[in-house]
Amino acid sequence: MAEAEIQKLDPETEFLASKRKTGNEWETFKENVRPLKRGRNVTILNQALKSHTDNHLKKSLLDHRRKLIDAIDEYKGEDPLLPWLQCIKWVQEAFPPGGDSSGLVVIYEQCVRAFWHSDRYKDDLRYLKVWLEYVDNCFDADVIYAFLDANGIGKTHSDFYISYGLHLESKNKLKAANQIFELGTSRNAQPIDKLKAAYRKFMTRSMTRPKVTDDIVEKAPVRSFGTVLAKGENRRCLPPLNCDPSAKNDRTRAAPLSIYKDSVAATDDTCPHQPDVSNSWHILGPRAERNKENNAIPGKWKSYKIPQRPGTRTGGATASACIPVFVDEECQESRSVKAEGSSSSSLQIRQEDEDRQLKRETELLRKNPLRNFPHSSLPR
Repeated sequence: MAEAEIQKLDPETEFLASKRKTGNEWETFKENVRPLKRGRNVTILNQALKSHTDNHLKKSLLDHRRKLIDAIDEYKGEDPLLPWLQCIKWVQEAFPPGGDSSGLVVIYEQCVRAFWHSDRYKDDLRYLKVWLEYVDNCFDADVIYAFLDANGIGKTHSDFYISYGLHLESKNKLKAANQIFELGTSRNAQPIDKLKAAYRKFMTRSMTRPKVTDDIVEKAPVRSFGTVLAKGENRRCLPPLNCDPSAKNDRTRAAPLSIYKDSVAATDDTCPHQPDVSNSWHILGPRAERNKENNAIPGKWKSYKIPQRPGTRTGGATASACIPVFVDEECQESRSVKAEGSSSSSLQIRQEDEDRQLKRETELLRKNPLRNFPHSSLPR
């Protein structure tokens, strides 16, 4: 009866009634999970989130990531892109928060850099999606889209034009975004229905928002102080601020500016600006009186005694009085690992150096996504 009653309950109550120790990591760390377009497997997600509290599981994830990277170099099959895609998918699942420690940005960059010159993968949709995921993790997306367009990568797929157009729309470059959508339509990018549907939605959004022009506006010539404009140039560049003749007539009919007059000053015989010298100092006094604050001679302070607290004075701290030192469990485990041998300690140091270099390389790639590409391949 009890088992039949549990089956009738909702999944959350059923989980609480089962008293399982794992499976609720998603509820504990869900704010640290980065969403994926394809969704996530909850079982794999809970296992990955458990690494936040389990150091051994975290170490096993790092070891498995290193094995997948080594498998890329050892691959001898017909599709060299396949092990890269498997590694990227596993890292996305095993490191839900993403971030610099996952190494995902570095893997993206190494993957796209390995096949950018290959004609085989220029029209491969899988390769284009890796580029688009790399764009989402970088600050300068314009240079990546320009690189793809200059090298003809993904030009036959509608995903490239949709992603590029939406990026320009987010920066209020509506005219440039419209040109990208029209370029994809003229090239008959597939699937064309998906591109046309995205284009219609873009046109609907652009018609409802206020008009924003991203063209280069002709401005008045920049001049330094003292330069002389040509005849009529200053009137041709900028329109007059107010062309209403009625406003000009209102100014002419306005009353003249009244000047304030002091009535008290007119009745007095003395000048109003003459200062009152009745209470002024006529004599400053000799130097000794003016410098009297500097005549005090410093001496020993004996007139005030500091009150002491009542009670007996102890001779000092005893040997038994000691402060307990807090010992972190993780540090204690790392020390025990170092005590096993010099080889394990060197491995620990090498792992920390790799994590530090990985975070630094990720930060540099976010700022300059094409920093490792040859200069001849960059768009001019």
